[in-house]
Formats: sequence, structure tokens, C-alpha cells
Amino acid sequence: MTANDWRCAAVLVSPGSFKPMVQARKGVDISYHKKTLEMNLSGLKYVANLSAQKGMQMSDIRAEMLVPTTDLRKDLPFFTKTLGMRMDMIYPADNPQIAVVSGHGLRLRLDAGCTVAPAQLRILTDDPIADGAKALTSPGGTRVEIDELNPPLVLPKTEHAFVVRRLADQAPWVIGRAGMEYRDLVPTRLGGAMIASHIRVPDGPVPDMVHYHKVGFQLIFCVAGWVDVLYEDQGDILRIQAGDCFIQPPTIRHKVLHSEGVQVVEIGVPAEHVTEIDHTMTLPNGVINREREWDGQRFVHNIGATGVFKPFRIPGFEARDTTINANTRGVASVMVARPVGVAPWTKHHGDILFSFVMSGEMTLEGEGKDPYRLSPGDAFVIPPGMATRYSDCSADLQLMEVTLPGNPPTEVL
Repeated sequence: MTANDWRCAAVLVSPGSFKPMVQARKGVDISYHKKTLEMNLSGLKYVANLSAQKGMQMSDIRAEMLVPTTDLRKDLPFFTKTLGMRMDMIYPADNPQIAVVSGHGLRLRLDAGCTVAPAQLRILTDDPIADGAKALTSPGGTRVEIDELNPPLVLPKTEHAFVVRRLADQAPWVIGRAGMEYRDLVPTRLGGAMIASHIRVPDGPVPDMVHYHKVGFQLIFCVAGWVDVLYEDQGDILRIQAGDCFIQPPTIRHKVLHSEGVQVVEIGVPAEHVTEIDHTMTLPNGVINREREWDGQRFVHNIGATGVFKPFRIPGFEARDTTINANTRGVASVMVARPVGVAPWTKHHGDILFSFVMSGEMTLEGEGKDPYRLSPGDAFVIPPGMATRYSDCSADLQLMEVTLPGNPPTEVL
């Protein structure tokens, strides 16, 4: 069997639905016991995974999207000249009714005889095509949307709020990417400015892939157990355990490998950001470049046991610096604070201030608010300009504090 003996196409039935179609040349017997065809409508990417009679290789498989056309003759120059695709096949020669064009990661079967709903294509590019047009309709009825491949990251304006999230409140754990369990620590997301998640990872190997995030800032802080991760340009496997942290600079490739009893707090800015899979990079990637920057940020692997405690921004506390402020050029700071005396009332004058109780207990007092007794697993956000006090702290209290921008001015009242 050769690639010309059969081909697989996705037939659009209506927006959000599709069905697989297999075509064979007359006289060819195709037997197979498993087929899956997945379509991502937003990216128009297709994955074919078909196991067939003995001897067939993956190179024998083609996936096509079936696109109806009411004017094949005029559609051909539209797809080839205007959109920059190429023609791969046309049939029959004397009175063409079907043509196959390919480009931009797509293979389209333009068919004048099919009656399915019109298709809509989305092309992402940083180099303008079609004279800079953003929306087009082909002569045969196909709608085309053209957008930026790498649009600038938009950081929503922070909607400030005083937020307290307690583990005892039993917020639901939700299954997320790679089988991980997520607990939302800031349900309001501060208007989309940030997301804070308490994450549990099942013990053992993690079914992860090499991927990256299009973010402004991302922190992984381990509060229990341990986890092994591979990072681009950072050499072999890196492990964090309770008290350690990573920052993942924007678009750094990484892969979670294995964990035991791990719980982490993950901070992402903005709250909604894209995660993309990198199918071409293998980790470790054979390069070690610890001075590399991604959008002005360096990778940080901070080991908590090596930290030195110094006076904190709040009198009565001391803290160890994870070096994140220096390595993000002030985008964010991450400190681990503990009490050494009585803390006064204070106000901060930054933007976002998030804290997570890692151990011990404390009472959070807020101007005009009822006091909250906090224990491990609890989290809170303090808006700028709000007077607060950390009181009745146990000797074993440890707070993980994240501020954006880093090291905000603090006023003692």
C-alpha cells in the first residue's frame, strides 16, 4: 500500500463537530482496527493515529480538511496567490472539481461537489499576507481570519481586593493539566491580573510533555514533598522540595518528570495565559547557559536550606530572599518571612501582594475587617493602601510572600 492508495479527511458538519472520512481507490482493501482523529478547531491542527494492516507506516498517512467551494476556478488563485499556499493535486484535468492545496501547516481538499457547511480558517503570522487583510472570504465561500502569531502579552489592570482563602473552607480540587489537582487560591483573579493555585501532583511519573507558557511571570514554590523537572539550557534533572522554588521565565521549555508527595503553589501573571507544546525539543537539550534571559528574566532554582534571613519589610519579621527580584529585574519578589518580635500595623504601596502560610499560625487583622486566624494552607491578598497587622504569631510561622513589582515600599503606622 502506498500513500496514494488512501487518505483521511475531516469533513466539517457544523461549527464544533466533524466526522472522519476514509477514501480508497477502487480495488484496494483497507483493514484497520483502531482509528482516532482529533481536530483542534482554534488552530485547525489535525492528529491522525491509525493502525492498519501489517506493514503500513505513519508516513503513509495524510490528513486533509474537506472544504466546499462554489467556484473552484477562482478559489485556486485565492489560496495560492493571496494566501501563499501551493497546489498539490487537481482532478479531473479537463473539468476540475477537486483540488488539494497545502501550506501553513494545513492540507485542504477543495471540493466543488460536497455539500458540507462552509469552512473557516485561522492563519497566524508575524509577516503580513494578503496585503495586510485581517478577514477575507474566498470566491468559493471559505472565510479566512488572519491574526498575529505572537501577539504582545496583555496584562489586565489589577482589580484590587482583600482576599482570604482558607484550606478549612474546603474549596474544590479540580483535575487540570497532566493529571494534576488544582485548588484556586484567589477566585477573583484580581480582574485577570494573576492566578494563584495550590497544586497536588499524584506520586510517581508525571505524563507531561515538553511545553512552555506565554506569561509575564510564573513561580513554582514547593511546600511539601519533591518534584523533578527538566528545563531548557539548565542541564540535567533539577529537584525542588519543601521550601525550594523555581521561576519559569516566559517561554522557557520544561517538562515535569516525577514527584513524591508534592504540593506546590504556582503563581501566574496574567491569570489567563497560553500553554504550548514543543514537539521538536528534547530535554535535556545538551546546552547549559545559566546566564540566558527570556524577556529579561533568568531562570531561578532557589534552595531554601541555603537562605540567609535578614530584616523584613515589616518590623518584627525577618525574611530570606529567593533572589527572584534580582533575576526578574524587579518584576516580582518572593520572600520567606518568619516572626522575631511583635509586628506593627503597616500599609504596602505596591500592586499585588500575595501570601501563603507554609507552617505555623497567625492572626491577620485588616482595617475594617474581622480578624482571620490562619494556619498552613491558607492564603491571602492585601490590596495597596490597606492597613493590616500580623499578630499572635506562633514561633514556627513561615509565610511565603509574592509581590509585584518586587519589594514594594511599606509604611509603618
